[in-house]
Amino acid sequence: MIVFHPSAGPTLGVEWELALVDHETLDLVPRADDVMPALEAKHISARFHRELLSNTVEIVTGVCRDVPEITADLSRSLEALREVTDPLGLDLLCAGTHPFAQWQTQEVSEGERYATLIDRTRWWGRQMVIYGVHVHVGVTDVARVLPILDGLLPFAPHLQALSASSPFWVGEETGYASNRAQMFQQLPTAGLPFQFSTWAEYERYVDDLLVTGVIDELKEIRWDIRPAPHLGTLEVRVCDGVPTLRELAAITALVQCLVVWLDDRLTDGGTLRTLPPWHVQENKWRAARYGMDAIIICDDRNRERLVTEDLMDLLERLTPVARRLGCEQELSDVALIVRHGASYQRQLAVAQQEGTLVSVARSLVDEMRAGAPAAWAGEGRPA
Repeated sequence: MIVFHPSAGPTLGVEWELALVDHETLDLVPRADDVMPALEAKHISARFHRELLSNTVEIVTGVCRDVPEITADLSRSLEALREVTDPLGLDLLCAGTHPFAQWQTQEVSEGERYATLIDRTRWWGRQMVIYGVHVHVGVTDVARVLPILDGLLPFAPHLQALSASSPFWVGEETGYASNRAQMFQQLPTAGLPFQFSTWAEYERYVDDLLVTGVIDELKEIRWDIRPAPHLGTLEVRVCDGVPTLRELAAITALVQCLVVWLDDRLTDGGTLRTLPPWHVQENKWRAARYGMDAIIICDDRNRERLVTEDLMDLLERLTPVARRLGCEQELSDVALIVRHGASYQRQLAVAQQEGTLVSVARSLVDEMRAGAPAAWAGEGRPA
């Protein structure tokens, strides 16, 4: 039996995976073992986690009420992290993949969990030099978890396109807006979730995986959207690594508003729009391949639409919800991503203009320090 511990409301939590890069070369460096003890000495290490590779530090927020609180939490942690990394000659970078780092040279963090993962997944596991963002939204009743999960799937390509930030892999342009999305689903139990009609069906599925040895614990189910029963949340793991705090706040606002909007429809006795699994799968591929230029399938009648056009209509529908949740400004910033381009588009532009992937990495480092893309200067609130 899987006990879901309901949240009191649509609370928020964010996990933000950051890459450690050398200040001079901008290549990935395995320095988490230097960074984490320094954070422990400051008695703030609970806000930071180690990850599979020793070139990564993850910032983890507390349980927050709204997006402004999430932003403040992440900002404090980022500042504290820089107090450690700057003296070590390290910069911070976030994107779905590093533009030119070689996967073969990356070091796996110590620990039985990571060793077991690599032993099982071998070549695919060793290649997982990827970075993402996970957004948790509280759900008040276990009976609502799976309907809301299914209701979110038609909007997964919107989130994928907005966050797409991995056009390069080991120094090559892939032709994908999000190469990370395609790579990560190669791991067992990763990728799109199955759709269950009841919580009992979900429990039987998990039990099957445990009995047959596919997983040893629940968190090894690495779906793009998954229940987190111990936290009382739905965890949205669709997004590539997001390079700036302001973009991350915008995407977090979109996720929270979507969950609340879907939950409201259930409260009002309505039904949630879902898509057949084959449409969900196709939409994921289209968003990963084409990003903001993806034409997505919108319903089971095979009607299609440009993802950015659908996004703009979605923002209008969600604005009243955002106003209620206190994140109207952050949600409106989603339109800035549409207007000025997602990270993969900015990276490709830098590569074309300056001719090197070192310049792309430098642009990502600079964006993270600035807190917002350069093109957003003068757009509304400060970064």
